[in-house]
Amino acid sequence: MNYADVVWVLISTALVMLMTPAVGLFYGGMVRRKNLLSTITMSALTLGIISIEWVLVGYSMAFGPDKFGLIGTLDWAGLKNVGYKPNPDYAATIPHLLFMAFQMMFAVITPALIVGAYVERIKFSSYILFTLLWAIFVYNPVAHWVWAKGGWLKNLGALDFAGGTVVHITAGVSALALSLVLRPRKDFGKVQMEPNNIPLTLLGAFLLWFGWFGFNGGSSLAANEIGVNAFVVTNVAAASAAVSWMIISWLYKKPSAIGIATGAVVGLVAITPASGYVNALSAIVIGAVASIISFYFIRLRERLKLDETLDVWACHGMGGTWGALATGIFASKAVNPGGNNGLIFGNFKLFLVQLISVAVVWAFSFVITFIIAKILDKTVGLSVTYEEETVGLDISQHGEEAYGGI
Repeated sequence: MNYADVVWVLISTALVMLMTPAVGLFYGGMVRRKNLLSTITMSALTLGIISIEWVLVGYSMAFGPDKFGLIGTLDWAGLKNVGYKPNPDYAATIPHLLFMAFQMMFAVITPALIVGAYVERIKFSSYILFTLLWAIFVYNPVAHWVWAKGGWLKNLGALDFAGGTVVHITAGVSALALSLVLRPRKDFGKVQMEPNNIPLTLLGAFLLWFGWFGFNGGSSLAANEIGVNAFVVTNVAAASAAVSWMIISWLYKKPSAIGIATGAVVGLVAITPASGYVNALSAIVIGAVASIISFYFIRLRERLKLDETLDVWACHGMGGTWGALATGIFASKAVNPGGNNGLIFGNFKLFLVQLISVAVVWAFSFVITFIIAKILDKTVGLSVTYEEETVGLDISQHGEEAYGGI
């Protein structure tokens, strides 16, 4: 046991926990005022739903003893055999229980990201059912494939330091699939739907930036040089992407505050899978390119007239896709001897493995999410009524208002 490592991972776990309500603030500022509380509540409640699911079955499915490279058995259900002693397969210097807690926060924030795809129109009860089913049938298997001992993508050599594939691609692609099932919002594309509180979005974005140091830096699972590198490149990529988005948006109109904040988040998304394998110069490129990709995919989504409310697919799905592929391009064993060299160091194989990983997770996440959404829509129904949407989800689903009083 290394107690410096224990302290660092405990702090990182708390930082990642902070990111889930930060997502709620980030999204909450961008919706209309009648849906602010609903948006924050759905993001924050994910912490409650998935924390329980993770303890009961999720951790065992994701990291438990392998079955055919596809899923973990239920040997660790209810945290059986998950105690204070380190597990050398995952983290040799911290308690197994702490590794479980750290991974819990990743499992929590991933479905919270999807919330941005369906805010302003989903029934609260359907959100709860979708979140639980999605965690069990999408997140847990993919986490096992990529991160668990025996997972087939891990055995193939796929690299995902902190969740570009497991977190951001699954969330972003699932947001796209869900948006194709949900009906569009009333008057979507006909009236301008202005954000209610841009400072709230900025606060959420910079809390995310802060929390991301635990997200990526903590994924070293030790207070070591790999964690330091992840910390540095996380900041650099976010800065590069924020500036890049500012420049692009300025070319079209004005450098909006929401655009700069979104760019920073996109940069954080893109550097996530690469953060333990690339240097700061590569991080600048990764962040800058991520903003360009996401910016134009938002414009594509607008041209397609797809109501994916807060562009989770363009930002997390495409940002995560670029980040996973960029890992295959820029990864260097000089940064992390436990990783691999990428394309620019003459290793085409890693890029090919990353491409396979991205394609498989894209297909799996899309298909399973589409099926879950269709089943829920045909049984309990996904969308609120037009009357409930007109009143707003704060009142119709929770009986409260964000901006009450005279």
